[in-house]
Amino acid sequence: MDGRDVRGHYEGLAAEYDEHWVYGPDYVPWMSGRIAEALRLGPADRVADIGSGTGLFAREVAQRVQPRHPILCVDPSEAMLGQLGTLPSADLTPVVASAEDIAEGRARLPYERLDAMWLKESVHHVADPAHTLRGLASRLAPGGRLLVVMLPATIQYPLFEAALARFEELQPDPAVIEGYLQAAGLEAGLSHVEHELRIDRDKYLGMVRARYMSLLSTFSDSEIEKGVEEMRAAHPEPVLVFPDRFAFVLGRRAGESS
Repeated sequence: MDGRDVRGHYEGLAAEYDEHWVYGPDYVPWMSGRIAEALRLGPADRVADIGSGTGLFAREVAQRVQPRHPILCVDPSEAMLGQLGTLPSADLTPVVASAEDIAEGRARLPYERLDAMWLKESVHHVADPAHTLRGLASRLAPGGRLLVVMLPATIQYPLFEAALARFEELQPDPAVIEGYLQAAGLEAGLSHVEHELRIDRDKYLGMVRARYMSLLSTFSDSEIEKGVEEMRAAHPEPVLVFPDRFAFVLGRRAGESS
């Protein structure tokens, strides 16, 4: 998907995005906790969520960390950032910009340097991840941390076969992303976290129909319907149970944080 297609996909999902991403009551708190722990966030850190969407995870991180500086919710979609207003918070500041805008210095930020930033499941939308991650790394203060949260090269989601195959064709390898962070001058490492998902089958089929993953927007309506029927036949159980495994690629800039 090119940048315009990605933006259009999320513009269309904005109003119901949080509904599609809240698999269950514990999913967002779990992921947000893992992000805060991996980045070792503290109240004094200047933080940005790059590709924040509606601020679903940034809002939870802010509740945990109680930041003294608002977390920057950076996203190119005004419609997605507009959902921040449905739950106003002095701890979040919207910034209409892409990862490339931040990397290239085209977007002005209220902080000269950042102590931490994360990209959750957005690095695959970046046209030149090596270049963009290098630019993002340059915005870090000494001791600053950059976390890329992404799905691994293969997933065990109960999707239809064509979607799983296309995912494997398009998904970047986390080890490659780790190499990009190292090339950007960061000390980098790769780890994994896993969470068991339990979700009503009909709800999940509805999420697939709504193309909750950008990957699904590459399929036509008829292909989606065919895929849903394939999923229905393969999974007669009323509740789907499957692992949600994520790669955490963490880079740290040398020096002491302020």
